Amino acid sequence: MVGKKKWYIKLLIMILLGAGALFSGFPILWMLLSSLKPNGEIFAWPPIWISENFSLKAYSSIFHNPEKVRFFINSYCIAMLVVILTLIIGILASYSFSRFNFPGKSVINTLIVSVQAVPPITLLIPYLSLIVSLKLYNTFGALILTYMLFTLPYAILMITGYMNTLPKDLDEAVMIDGGSRFVALWTVLVPVSVPGLVSVGMYTFMQAWNEYLFALALTKTNEMRTVPVGISLLMGQHAYEWNQMMSMSVLGSLPVLMLFLFFQRYFIAGMTAGAVKN
Repeated sequence: MVGKKKWYIKLLIMILLGAGALFSGFPILWMLLSSLKPNGEIFAWPPIWISENFSLKAYSSIFHNPEKVRFFINSYCIAMLVVILTLIIGILASYSFSRFNFPGKSVINTLIVSVQAVPPITLLIPYLSLIVSLKLYNTFGALILTYMLFTLPYAILMITGYMNTLPKDLDEAVMIDGGSRFVALWTVLVPVSVPGLVSVGMYTFMQAWNEYLFALALTKTNEMRTVPVGISLLMGQHAYEWNQMMSMSVLGSLPVLMLFLFFQRYFIAGMTAGAVKN
C-alpha cells in the first residue's frame, strides 16, 4: 500500500510539473512560431500553428537593418560593462564586509538592503533630473550607472554571503607567505568564488539586458536605444510589425537562455552557497 501511494504521489507530481512546464513554455513556443508567420496569420482563428507561408523574412529584415542591429550591439555593450563593473566593485565591497569590522558596517548593510526594497519606478523622475544635470542624458554612461544602482546591492549581498562561507585561513595562509590581502583576494578567494560570481554575473546581465523603463527615459536617439526599446518601436501608429517584434524577442531571449544553459550548474551552486550564513 505504501508503495502504491508513493507511485500515485510521484505521478501527481509529474503531472503538475508537466502542466507547469507547458504553462510557462507555451508563450515561448508561440513567440517562436509567430516570428515565422506573416502578420495576417498571427491572430487568425482558429490558430495557425505551422504556417504554410513559413518564412524567415522577419529575421532577415532585422539583420539587414543597421538600426535594429545597433539595438543588439548597444544591449551587449551595456550589459557586459555593467556585469564587469558590478563584479569588480561588488568583489571589493564584499571582501570588506566579509573580512573586516568597521564603524557603520551594520548601517551600510541596512542601506544596501533598503535600496533593494525601493521600486525602481519611484526613482525615475529624480534620477532623470540627476542624469540631465550631470550632462549624461542619452549616453551609455547614464544607462550603465543606472543599472549598477540596482545590480550592485544584490551583488554585494550575494558575494558577501558566499565569501562568508570561505574560511579566513585562506587569507592568512597567503599573508603568512608574504602576500597582501589584495593578492589573497584575487589569487585565492576570487577563483574559489567562481560559482557565486557566475550567479551574480548572470543575474546582472539579465537585469541590464531586459531593462526597459530607464532605457526609454534616459535615451532619445535610436543610436542609444537597446533591444527592449527597439521592440517597442515596432509598434506603429496604425500597424504593428508583430512578426518582427516576435523575431526580435526570440533573438533577445537567446543570450539569457544560452547563459543559463552553459552556466546553470554554477548558477544554482552560487545561489545555494550565497544563501548560507555562518
